[in-house]
Amino acid sequence: MLGAVIGALFVAFLTGALARFALPGPDPMPPWLTIAIGLAASAIGYGIVFAFVGKDSSWAGLASFLAAVGLVVIYRRFVQRRPLWGRDAYRFPERGFGVEQYRERLKRAGIDPDRIGLEPYGAFQQVTRPQGQAPGAAVRDGDVGPPTENPAHYLGLLEELHDSGVLDDAEYTASRTRLLESLRS
Repeated sequence: MLGAVIGALFVAFLTGALARFALPGPDPMPPWLTIAIGLAASAIGYGIVFAFVGKDSSWAGLASFLAAVGLVVIYRRFVQRRPLWGRDAYRFPERGFGVEQYRERLKRAGIDPDRIGLEPYGAFQQVTRPQGQAPGAAVRDGDVGPPTENPAHYLGLLEELHDSGVLDDAEYTASRTRLLESLRS
């Protein structure tokens, strides 16, 4: 029983994640929302297939995926209030579940979320030291310093942003290259 529940949650997460990747641009959302979209889409997809085809569940996976894409489209249009395609689809959303936390993480990593999707090579910017802070000054809680003082942390953040779909391949490569070049200087 527990195995079936865990399996259903895993399949729901995969379905929701694939639906998010099917649309252009970043779709930051918490894992629970991805699972909820996948579960709702599975119920819709299986319901449609069983209503029209019967007990043949070979089409249920495809119907669930298409339903998940539809739910992500609805979420993007009515919750995030942003376009589905075009240049503005690649901009980082301003509203939605968990978006504010993602925006804060991007800012801490030296990335302006409002510039994502506007520049061809990403929005990585050098983090500046607070006014009057010496290079060897103690780091405050939550302040990790400029990327050149803690490059491993920033490389990890860039990789995490790339893996979660916030940065595309070109943005990730350009940001990583700029950080590594700043270390050589």
